[in-house]
Amino acid sequence: VQLQASGGGLVQAGDSLRLSCVASGRTFRNYSMGWFRQAPGKEREFVAAISWSGKMYADSVEGRFTISRDNAKNTVYLEMNSLKPEDTANYYCAARRTPFWKSPPDFWGQGTLVTVSS
Repeated sequence: VQLQASGGGLVQAGDSLRLSCVASGRTFRNYSMGWFRQAPGKEREFVAAISWSGKMYADSVEGRFTISRDNAKNTVYLEMNSLKPEDTANYYCAARRTPFWKSPPDFWGQGTLVTVSS
């Protein structure tokens, strides 16, 4: 599976942004999809994931971010609202064959940079 993320940019605090990630292959619907982020000088962290069993979010984004997917378009989205400067990071989409997101993903996409100014 190849993953192509897009939609990052420079926004102000309180703004919204939607990230997209398009996956190659015809088995997209079989994968659990997720988003991670990595801020400068920090480790990569889990943000959100979606699978047949439901959705899950990091505490830091719960209630502000929404993950969704369109299997017909092989695309997963991350809708980010009420953005804060601490949301500034490179955002990566990822795929797993199983929805056990405490383990590393099977596939990574390239990052898309989100910068939130105060």
